[in-house]
Order: sequence, then C-alpha cells, then structure tokens
Amino acid sequence: MIVGLGNPGAEYRGTRHNVGFDVVDALAERHGTQIRNTKNQSLCTEVQIGGVDCLLVKPMTFMNLSGRSVAAHAKQHGIKPENILVIADDLDLPTGKVKMKPKGGAGGHNGHKSVIQSLGSQEYPRIKIGIGKAGETVDHVLSRFKPEEKPLIQDAIRMSVDGCELWLADGVERAMNSVNTE
Repeated sequence: MIVGLGNPGAEYRGTRHNVGFDVVDALAERHGTQIRNTKNQSLCTEVQIGGVDCLLVKPMTFMNLSGRSVAAHAKQHGIKPENILVIADDLDLPTGKVKMKPKGGAGGHNGHKSVIQSLGSQEYPRIKIGIGKAGETVDHVLSRFKPEEKPLIQDAIRMSVDGCELWLADGVERAMNSVNTE
C-alpha cells in the first residue's frame, strides 16, 4: 500500500501540505489510472506496478486523522506496517529535497502522528519531501509553492514516484539508495 498524505478539498489542492497527494496522483497517472474509488474515508485505487498489486490511498480525513483511513485499509487487506509506504511533506528539509527512511517517529508531523497512533507502530517506510521552513508553520504548510519552487517540487514528485516503484520492485534499501543520493 502506498499512501499520500494531504488535506481534502479544492482549497488545499496545490498546497505544500498536499505534496503527498501529488505524488500518489502522479504515480497513478504514470500507470494509467486515477484515484477515484471511495472506501475507508479515502480515495483509493488498486493498480499493478511492475507486476506487483498495489493499493494507492489518499485519506480524506484531514491530515490530523489520516491514520484512521490507513489503519482501516491495512486491516481490511491484511497489510503489515512495513508494507505501507507513506509520503508526506517535511518542514525540516529544503524545498524539493527528497528523503526516504525505513521507519521512524512522527518528527512533529501530525499526519505521521496519526498513522503511528492508528497502526500502533512506527515501523513503516516513508518518503519525506522538503517544503522548506518560513514564518508561521500553519500558514507555510497551507501556502502554495512560489513559481521559482515549482520546478524543484516537480523534480521531487518525479523522484518520489521513482522511489515508490523501486520500493515495490526491490525493497526499501534499494529505493533509499536511489532516492537519498540524488
């Protein structure tokens, strides 16, 4: 299962906090599908990527409650935390920087806090996409990228999609070796 974190609604589309949604949408598009089904408080779709069946999920619960949807899908499909890749924004990374980790804490991210609490585990891989840090956190994460940042974010989304595909095909270590060196 690959999960992109974000907030539902047109007013949040294109914001820094929704870059996880953007990655999952780009992954679906690359593989000729769209995320339109509604289940477990999310938009989701099943897709085959490199011969592997994969569930793509965008929780529609707002960031702070994302874990409810993730845990419901995990329970329904019998998916263990280590087989759930979560993609989210990260304030502590420079804009456009991508980092993949095999597991970890919430790092102050409310979406990860919710996922950890709902799964009862922090043993899931994640891709973090840098959105930079400026001013008030809430205002910053809900702002849109500046024109000069958009190419950096498009590259980060592409790199993250590549990382998702590598994770499915070859596991977290191989994906990390590729994503974390660029």
